[in-house]
Amino acid sequence: MRQQKISKLLSYVLRHRPDHLQLQLDAQGWVPVDDLLEALCKNGTPMTKIQLAQLVADNDKQRFTFDEAQQKIRANQGHSITIDLDLPPQVPPTHLYHGTAQRHLSSIQTKGLIKGNRHHVHLSAEVQTAHKVGQRHGKPVVLQVDAARMHQAGHVFFCSDNGVWLTDQVPTDYLIFPA
Repeated sequence: MRQQKISKLLSYVLRHRPDHLQLQLDAQGWVPVDDLLEALCKNGTPMTKIQLAQLVADNDKQRFTFDEAQQKIRANQGHSITIDLDLPPQVPPTHLYHGTAQRHLSSIQTKGLIKGNRHHVHLSAEVQTAHKVGQRHGKPVVLQVDAARMHQAGHVFFCSDNGVWLTDQVPTDYLIFPA
């Protein structure tokens, strides 16, 4: 339970509100591990580097990553603050998937998938992952994305360190809705 609470706090701080812990992320979203640990301690949530590394390793959604030297940490995606993840464009698989709640379908059928206040639309390479994402928001629906056709039309895709596919939007022409 404690790890889940800390994971949610880290998601909030590293994706949306670093100022909540008086932290400042660099242009790529990194913060020094020592600064984060000190801020957590001041916030009443002390933890060691080993505990932080274990939390990152155990996170089922792999939301966080360390730099190669293990001196900095950042969220892999999902930011609402301005950062540049510095991910290279990639050729996506033929199909990707997006999990959502059934109550959002009419809006998606009109507007497509839009990033809202995030940097990108998040897509999964597996149906099961998309289904889990959709479950978090209500009765789940999985939409199939014709990623190959989107890519051929000039849409750019990125893949985050934890395997989440990212793109700016998915117009309705590229969505396959369940029957």
